[in-house]
Amino acid sequence: MRLRLLSLSLTIAYGLWAQDPFQVKVTGHGRPMILIPGLSSSGETWDTTVARYQDRFQCHVLTLAGFAGVPRVPAPVLERMREGIAAYIRKNKLDHPTIVGHSLGGFLALDLAAHDPDLPGRLAIVDAYPFLAGVSDPKTTPEQARTMAGQMRGYMGSQTQDMYQRYVKSGLSTRTMVEKESDFERIVAWGLSSDRTAVTDAMVEMYSADLRDDIAKIKSPTLVMGSYIGFPGATREGVEANLRRQYAKLQGVEIQVTDKAHHFIMWDDPEWMFGHLDRFLGAPASGSKR
Repeated sequence: MRLRLLSLSLTIAYGLWAQDPFQVKVTGHGRPMILIPGLSSSGETWDTTVARYQDRFQCHVLTLAGFAGVPRVPAPVLERMREGIAAYIRKNKLDHPTIVGHSLGGFLALDLAAHDPDLPGRLAIVDAYPFLAGVSDPKTTPEQARTMAGQMRGYMGSQTQDMYQRYVKSGLSTRTMVEKESDFERIVAWGLSSDRTAVTDAMVEMYSADLRDDIAKIKSPTLVMGSYIGFPGATREGVEANLRRQYAKLQGVEIQVTDKAHHFIMWDDPEWMFGHLDRFLGAPASGSKR
C-alpha cells in the first residue's frame, strides 16, 4: 500500500513538474512572435501590443508559472522557463520567432538567445538588463550580488503570507512602475494572485545571475528599450550609459531610452515603443543576423 501511494505521489509530482512552465494564448496570423511578461505579471501586459501586431504576426503570449494565477513549478524556475520556451518553439516548429520580453521576460529572452542562438529571430527587450544587480549600482560585483540575493531570500522567506500580501497592496515595489492608477491596481491584483514562493525564487535567481558575458553568443538583431522615469535618482544619461555598459558584448545591439514612460513602457508611452518596434521589425536583416 505504501509503495502504491509513493508511486502515485511520484506520478502526480512528475506530471506537475513536466508541465510547460507557462500558459500560452495564441492570437493572430503571420510570422511567429513570442511575448513574455515580467515578474508577477499576466500575459495581459501585452494586450495592446497584440492588438497592434496580430494582423502581421501570430502572437504567442505567455503567462509564466507561479505568476498571476498560473501554478508554479519547482526551482530553478528561470532555467525551467527558458528550457520550456525553447521546447515550445521546437515542438510547434516556430521558425525563428521574434521574441519580445518585458523586465524578467526580457531577461529570459536574452538567456534563451544566448543558450540557443539558432532558435530565435529578432529580440525586443523592454526595460531589462543582463545583470539586474548592477542597475542601482553599476559597480556591484557578481559576488556581492549573490550575497544580496541570499539576504533577499532570507527576508522574503521570513514573511508570512499576510505580510507578503500587505506588502504587495502597499505598492512599495510597484508604485513607481506605471503612470496611471488603474494600471497600478492591475499590477497589484496580479501580484496578489501570484505564488509567493515562485516570486521569491524568480527574484533571487535573476538577481544572482550575470549574463553580460553570455550575450556575446546571441546572433539575433536586438532592440533594447529602457526607461528612467519614476526611479529615484535616475537620469536619462545615467540609464543610457549603464545600458550600454551592460550590453557592450552584444554585437550590433540598438539601445533606445524613453523620456516619458515608467517601467511598463508599453502602457505609458505606446506610441514611442511601437514606433521603434515597427521600424525594428520591418527592417531587413543584414549579414548573418536575422
